[in-house]
Amino acid sequence: MMRVLFYLGQWSILCAVIGFSIGSSSALFLVLLDKATVIREHHLWLVAFLPLAGFAIGLAYHYWGKGVENGTNQLLNTIHKPEKPVPFKMAPLVLFGTLVSHLVGGSVGREGTAVQMGGSISDQLNLLFTFSESDRKWIMIAGISAGFSSVFGTPLAGAVFALEVYFIGRLQTNALLPALLAAILADYTTQEIWHLGHTHYAIELVPEMSPFNLLLATIAGICFGLTSRLYTVLHVAISKWFKESIAYAPFRPLLGGAMLVMVFFLLYYFLNTTKYMGLGVPSIVESFQHPLASYDFIIKLLLTAFTLGCGFKGGEVTPLFFIGATLGSTMSVILPLPTGLLAGMGFVAVFAGAANTPIACTLMAIELFGVECGVFVAIACTIAYLFSGQTGIYSSQQNKNAKNLFN
Repeated sequence: MMRVLFYLGQWSILCAVIGFSIGSSSALFLVLLDKATVIREHHLWLVAFLPLAGFAIGLAYHYWGKGVENGTNQLLNTIHKPEKPVPFKMAPLVLFGTLVSHLVGGSVGREGTAVQMGGSISDQLNLLFTFSESDRKWIMIAGISAGFSSVFGTPLAGAVFALEVYFIGRLQTNALLPALLAAILADYTTQEIWHLGHTHYAIELVPEMSPFNLLLATIAGICFGLTSRLYTVLHVAISKWFKESIAYAPFRPLLGGAMLVMVFFLLYYFLNTTKYMGLGVPSIVESFQHPLASYDFIIKLLLTAFTLGCGFKGGEVTPLFFIGATLGSTMSVILPLPTGLLAGMGFVAVFAGAANTPIACTLMAIELFGVECGVFVAIACTIAYLFSGQTGIYSSQQNKNAKNLFN
């Protein structure tokens, strides 16, 4: 009994420090990200600076980012094999890179930034105290959980994401308490202490579960999983091409940025829209209300894979939300399920397939949309996970219990 109480007390104190520091960091990041987005939308000429912004990000990582250039994958590697602490410079570098990418219109997200900030900040505790190898792993997991939770407002999903993401097919429940405490406290810090809210999504109608609706959910899950696989394959291919074709790393986002400027100009000229830049949250919200254009998801998919593949910084999750939600919204024209439900299913299922985290994504949907959609999103996330193939957006995930599809 005393050992359990000591364990609870120890992790409560550590997670309070982790939760407050990372929740506060995420709050600062969200405020700055919102300002960068507003500035860009009011000064669209900033998009012309994509090449220079890419070059600046490339230079920063080339000369000051040694040891942190692998981002989230480096955190996963550290969990697998804890050695020297993750350098603290990972946090300011990814913050700088993400904000600059958004300021000039890059199609990137925010989860990668929050997770990397969370992992690097929490690992600095290793410089102050002497932890066992297992405790250090749990601290890293708590940091990842806190970052994910605080940036999306989903503490349950954040905790399970950190437990599920680094080992495909296995949930590391030994670290459940640190992950859960850190996620809850980080989310509380962001929302209650710093008074920052999150986007509200609503699924207005959820039909009864029936064999026919189960079949429809399965079909939708297959489409979401194949979309996840397409994104991953494209991202890897584009990244590989830039690395093999351009030896000097800062020139990769410079060239990629120049190409993106031309693409954004053409999109604005022919479609009169900027919705594919940045996070694309307004389009995600709209996708829950009525079917969107059938090409929205593929344009966002191509732009995000290219933007991140050429060297810009930021997360992939919110763009994947955009891709999945707009795809689901479009599919509602064909599949006889409510538009909002299909958008919500796609929102989490494409991410579930790309990140190999079906349980965390199911919980995320329940936290964001309500428990009524739980069965539908669970089916979509599980099927998407199975059909997304052996790869994912995190190449450092261990795969001891590999899926058997698409070998």
